[in-house]
Amino acid sequence: MAQSNASWDDCMQQAATSDIGMRRTSNQDSYAVCPASDLQNWYERGHLFLVADGMGAHAGGELASKLAADGIPHAYYSHRDKSPPDAILSAITETNAQINQRGEASIDYHNMGTTGSVLLLLPQGAVIAHVGDSRVYRLRRDQLEQLTFDHSLVWELRATGRFSKDVEMASMVPKNVITRSLGPNAHVQVDLEGPLPIESGDTFLLCTDGLTGKVEDEELGALLASLDPEEAVQVLVDLANLRGGPDNITAIVVKVTGHQMTTQVADRASPLAFEPGRRKTFHASQWVLPGLCFLASALMFALQKYFQGALAAGGAILAVLFVLILNWGGTSNGHGRTLQTRGQLGKGPYTSLKCPPRATFATRMEGMAKDLKEAAVEANYSLDLAEFEEFCHLGRESAATKDFADSIRQYTRGISHVMQQLRQRGSQSNDDVTADPF
Repeated sequence: MAQSNASWDDCMQQAATSDIGMRRTSNQDSYAVCPASDLQNWYERGHLFLVADGMGAHAGGELASKLAADGIPHAYYSHRDKSPPDAILSAITETNAQINQRGEASIDYHNMGTTGSVLLLLPQGAVIAHVGDSRVYRLRRDQLEQLTFDHSLVWELRATGRFSKDVEMASMVPKNVITRSLGPNAHVQVDLEGPLPIESGDTFLLCTDGLTGKVEDEELGALLASLDPEEAVQVLVDLANLRGGPDNITAIVVKVTGHQMTTQVADRASPLAFEPGRRKTFHASQWVLPGLCFLASALMFALQKYFQGALAAGGAILAVLFVLILNWGGTSNGHGRTLQTRGQLGKGPYTSLKCPPRATFATRMEGMAKDLKEAAVEANYSLDLAEFEEFCHLGRESAATKDFADSIRQYTRGISHVMQQLRQRGSQSNDDVTADPF
């Protein structure tokens, strides 16, 4: 895999954004995007992506999520002697302890916490480390899979099987109560998933519940299938904000576009565990034969009677030394790591939904674009709508030819065009922008 340092454009597209939303006064979400710095680092550590959703009074949530976004990658890369799954597990537990200590040391930060969802893209597959209710999805072709289990009261109760018998009880359980997070306690339980095989075309989404609380999985899948990562993250934020934006919204989209990042190991069911490659050393007995050959050659040469024998002995010495050097140089493989196997991590995916770009969703996007335009006109906003109208025209044309992915793409571009102008105004109240007719 020919790669220049820090450039993965030929096999991976990525984009990330974090938005304050329409109701909050501060952004308590954080994220980290850490592609491998070079080819060797890719083989050993892979690419790291992280989202964190903070919680806590005052600035506690904001601090907790920032500590997670900064601390987890730093600790992960410092554990070079551990396998990637073990390293990310150690990194999260260490960062949890740091957040907990900061919370215990100040009344302003007491009991602060944060979710933390980490995606590692490695040569052996995708590995996920997860605490809380932020999510990691994978879209493969038209199938959207949630790779993480929500550590929320709703999901925990659903896992007991009670919800299927008591629908009324399910509707009464608050959806925003999480059962596990980083920071409030000195120790934390971390879920590990994978490794999951990576195929060209796979698209991964990491996001906080400010997005998933307003955009359904079926919509997520259709948008990820229709848009490139840069457009997708912006449209996802715009859609959540148009529906009220009650929370901070963070999204990272990563799309595998080249075969270089696809899983190459033959046994894809075997999780990865690396051990440091050990430099091979000589055993004392390995020196016996070349030593005897050397002595015999020296003696023959000194006596000057067995010149041909001396040459033969000398040749034997060189041959043996050559073999020893080949066995001594380098590590157990070309990248300094030996692949070991152990049992599969986690039980994901936890949901799976087929969600191709459909006519119904294209029609929904058309209706949303029209409603947004009408709301802007009624509010007497001075907007340039010429480009918006062109996007809508292209959307209708694509729908007529049943190219629903392009139709969705055009309508969402029109929506984002208007939303960008509204954001630039800056002086309008949040309520003016979010009449929420959708």
